[in-house]
Amino acid sequence: MSETVKKAIGVLVMSYGTPESLEGIEAYYTHIRRGHPPSAEQLEDLTSRYQAIVGGVFPLRENTNGQVAALQRTLDGLAGQGAYVCYQGLKHAAPFIEDGVAAMAADGITEAIGIVLTPQYSVMSVGGYMKRAQEEAEKRGIAFKAVQEYHLHPELIEALSKRVKDGLERLGDLREDALVLFSAHSLPAKILEMNDPYADQLLATSAAVAQAAGVEKWQFTWQSAGQTGQPWLGPDILETLERLSSEGVKSVLVTPVGFVSDHLEVLYDIDIEARKFAEERNIRLERIRMLNDDPQYLAAMADTVIGLANGRTN
Repeated sequence: MSETVKKAIGVLVMSYGTPESLEGIEAYYTHIRRGHPPSAEQLEDLTSRYQAIVGGVFPLRENTNGQVAALQRTLDGLAGQGAYVCYQGLKHAAPFIEDGVAAMAADGITEAIGIVLTPQYSVMSVGGYMKRAQEEAEKRGIAFKAVQEYHLHPELIEALSKRVKDGLERLGDLREDALVLFSAHSLPAKILEMNDPYADQLLATSAAVAQAAGVEKWQFTWQSAGQTGQPWLGPDILETLERLSSEGVKSVLVTPVGFVSDHLEVLYDIDIEARKFAEERNIRLERIRMLNDDPQYLAAMADTVIGLANGRTN
């Protein structure tokens, strides 16, 4: 084992995870449901959504791999090759978060930083990832620090604002009256009782992007709520579109600030379901290009990691 690897700081890049094929959907869904297999109806519904987006192709896995590789290149460029080594850890699919930490330990990493691809913090999302990573790191004698959020990093805001400007251009003559609709994955409403910062951070990101893009007409909405029988944060994007239709809005640019890559919640929930819903109400709906491996997005992550490694709080 080289001295370079031993002295490097490990970077555990975490995200939600996705099945790699149609055959893997049931196991993935079962893991999300904490070991309880989905009903035949639930499995069929999720499978049909994957089949609808791009013929059953699973873009999130490829996108996540690309983001981790791009972050490695960015860190190499900023801090020098060998200063940081990136590992991947997923919440609901292999390599799991624990697998990523185990790989670090096997490579002799003794100091690590965890960062989630989602820029905004919630105890139910980022907090849960970090808890698992921290526990596994402690077992393996790795000193672990967690990036809590980077939702207002200037590079992130600029990358998103450019996409908003580009998206508005695609609306052509409808641009002047267009409404920019920021969105993010809903979470159970009980987080509001916990003083969770998730909603406030999403609004802060949205406001910063709108200001940077010179947008005055914007709103925020939620999407992709789970079907758990408990209240989730709302209004949902379909409810918002219904209201906007009654107010005479004719064009909307959806800006999913809570998502960073092309995946099911974007390619199906927005591009297929929300777009069809909007068209039926005579609203033209466009969406910004997702960040994926955008250099500015990766620069925001890399700068945040390096800052934390050097003692800068985030």
